[in-house]
Amino acid sequence: MQPVGAVLWFLFPLVVYASSSLPNIIIIFADDLGYGDLGCYGHPSSLTPNLDQLAAGGLRFTDFYSSTSACSPSRAALLTGRHPIRSGIYPSVFNSGSRGGLPLNETTIAEILKPQGYATAIIGKWHLGYGANGKYLPIYQGFDDFFGVPYSHDQGPCQNLTCFPPDTKCYGTCDQGRVLLPVFQNDKIIKQPVDFPHLVEDYDDFAREFITNYAKKAQPFFLYYASHHTHYPQFAGKLYTGRSLRGPFGDALMEFDGSVGNIVQTLRHSGVENNTFLFFTSDNGPETKRMSRGGNSGLLKCGKATTYEGGMREPAIAYWPGKIPTGVTHELASTLDLLPTIAALTKAKLPTVHLDGYDLTDLLFQGPKGKSKRNTMFYYPITPSKILGMFAVRYGMYKAHFFTEGAQQSEKTADPDCHSTATLTAHYPPLLYDLEADPSENYNLLASGEAEKYTSLLQQIELEKAKFEAGMEFAESELNKGEDLNLQPCYNPQCTPKPSCCHTPDITL
Repeated sequence: MQPVGAVLWFLFPLVVYASSSLPNIIIIFADDLGYGDLGCYGHPSSLTPNLDQLAAGGLRFTDFYSSTSACSPSRAALLTGRHPIRSGIYPSVFNSGSRGGLPLNETTIAEILKPQGYATAIIGKWHLGYGANGKYLPIYQGFDDFFGVPYSHDQGPCQNLTCFPPDTKCYGTCDQGRVLLPVFQNDKIIKQPVDFPHLVEDYDDFAREFITNYAKKAQPFFLYYASHHTHYPQFAGKLYTGRSLRGPFGDALMEFDGSVGNIVQTLRHSGVENNTFLFFTSDNGPETKRMSRGGNSGLLKCGKATTYEGGMREPAIAYWPGKIPTGVTHELASTLDLLPTIAALTKAKLPTVHLDGYDLTDLLFQGPKGKSKRNTMFYYPITPSKILGMFAVRYGMYKAHFFTEGAQQSEKTADPDCHSTATLTAHYPPLLYDLEADPSENYNLLASGEAEKYTSLLQQIELEKAKFEAGMEFAESELNKGEDLNLQPCYNPQCTPKPSCCHTPDITL
């Protein structure tokens, strides 16, 4: 059952405006969404009609990967086409008072598109640093407009949303000692704290206006919608709260799906749907320690913060009517590939740095029959080190684990390998899995009694691993620069006492 007011974009007629000769670009990035969370990926009770329709009208990937299994590094890789250790986005994630951020000399998708005449905007979650005086905000990384939150919505001050007005004051047993969560318009705080019941509605309005305005101008645009959904703690507006079959997680997922519908409906109504490359995926796998409120990896092993498939293999859909054939591809691809692919689509100049992505246009334009230039995927943990190097390698259909480690974010599953009690373990020879026959990583091929038949394969995997690691350069860690709580964004920076005084005048605490 759909809630009243839900967006079903495929029911709306087309209005024709003039269009740019360059394609518009939209990236929709979910948060902590598992491989098994969508209806089109097999979940029996998820209500995601707009994403399901997007998959039916586009190219759905079965073997698509995030670069890593945590928020900040995965976002850096998406925007730069580089493994996040090259840009220093490790270990773990930025907080509200982090000193570091995505280095300003890194080149983002927005920055390669600006010289081509693109209008650029980001809505939602940035999570690539705030820094002193907001020096790392998106408007300094190639985006004309930023409307959203500079870090994760669970980073201050409450881990549950019942503490926000109008329910109760946000100070007490749930206080984390951080500022109230701010909403930014470019480099200015327009609301502190966030009004969660209306936040996504405001995002949808911004997206609708942005697309409509630039479609009318026939100016190409790049919209990066980095949703807060379905990261814990979940929230949803009144049209979706209590409407799903999956409780708070399902409500949040439905609201996210509604935003997808809003974007595609606006493209159709503005007459630019057939001139827009839209790509949907997620930053990393589900936080299974939240149980039913943490998402679902489907048939994949473990989840967030691990290098098992459930941590890094994600749902993904490429959509461009008339350009990208419909169907399903089993080819290997990654968020790392989006920047070079978008550069090829727009004839933008690639940055003069080492890129880890591949141009996927041949794959996209041939649909299910297309072939990917990528035949390897390298898995680094969220706390990488030069000494240990990568934890796993995928080569074609095979995956070798040289190190395994569970994670606190992947607790509560029935598999003890996922839990934090599964400490760092080296494997030599590695654990070897056939991901086509065994995507759940259950059956180590080298324990089958036929290990000798894989000798040449293991030699090739180790060669690929050694070659890649020889060219890997670890940048200085931006996360190791630490925190200064005085750097936290505050509407009135001179007020006292902090953090309780950091709220906009229209908010009564």
